[in-house]
Amino acid sequence: PADRAIRDLLARVLPNPRLFRLALIAAWFGKPFAGLLPGRLGALLALAPTSVPGPSHSDRPGSHPAVGPRRKRAALLVGCAQQVLAPQINEATIRLLNRHGVEVVVAKGADCCGALTHHMGKTDLSDAAAKKTIDAWIAEMDGEGLDAIIVNTSGCGTTVKDYAYQFREDAEYAPKALRVAAIARDVTEFLAEIGLSAPVIETGQAIAYHSACSMQHGQRIKDPPRTLLRGAGFEVKEIPEAHLCCGSAGTYNMLQPEIAVQLRDRKVRNIESTKAAAIAAGNLGCITQIATGTGLPVVHTVELLDWATGGPKPEALRDSLAFAGPDRSPGAAARAAE
Repeated sequence: PADRAIRDLLARVLPNPRLFRLALIAAWFGKPFAGLLPGRLGALLALAPTSVPGPSHSDRPGSHPAVGPRRKRAALLVGCAQQVLAPQINEATIRLLNRHGVEVVVAKGADCCGALTHHMGKTDLSDAAAKKTIDAWIAEMDGEGLDAIIVNTSGCGTTVKDYAYQFREDAEYAPKALRVAAIARDVTEFLAEIGLSAPVIETGQAIAYHSACSMQHGQRIKDPPRTLLRGAGFEVKEIPEAHLCCGSAGTYNMLQPEIAVQLRDRKVRNIESTKAAAIAAGNLGCITQIATGTGLPVVHTVELLDWATGGPKPEALRDSLAFAGPDRSPGAAARAAE
């Protein structure tokens, strides 16, 4: 009963941004006592951040126009947990795509992709969320049209690309799911297709690229993120035992905290052995998990690509001497004056 209760709690809260935000605020009060609580409860509190960003403009349905002539039109999955924990990832994705001539639309009615609940075997919840999101994207495809559906969390991307199989026996949704899955792309996969513009700042820092299990094993995407980072001027460091999991794996680090910590510590040792200045990954769960075990800054790949091609410096890099240099973020001049 206790196991079912915690799984039900996670399945109801994590995919719901409003409930998740409220849960994180409540966790602030319990976080100091995380070490005193048993197993899973302590792990849940330990993973909770010390602060939660406010809602972002990138969460809201609407269109973000391309800079210059429009080359493509793409829908962005803003995700559920990601928009609460790290809205800067979606913001960087939108800026980066707009700068490359891509109009980005956040489809009205799009919900969670259903990945977390699907992994937990709660197919009634996952199918309902996926169907709502599929309908929202089909409306855009049949309206102004879409060239791609962009996903910047590899765990979600694996699920969206698998919709055709997930709904293969559903007479109504099988054809819709097939259309959606056919144009789903990881953001790095899509950028590799359209080409990354030349960097506008001097980079050259050593970046340890962590490929999430859902990226390298699930989607079989290996070269595009590395090639893009090199094209942006970074030195990409390969991580020993790169095929191993970091311990995040959706809700695994909450449901199996002891094993997850062992995996995290092994991953961190391998990463730190590269002597990289920062860590890049394409999955929020990995970013959150790895960051709990190292002092190195951990950022999403698109944050680095956005910065290199004219966007703001990622917040996680602002105190790093290796990344000291011009800050093009809004308000940078005011902060410098202060």
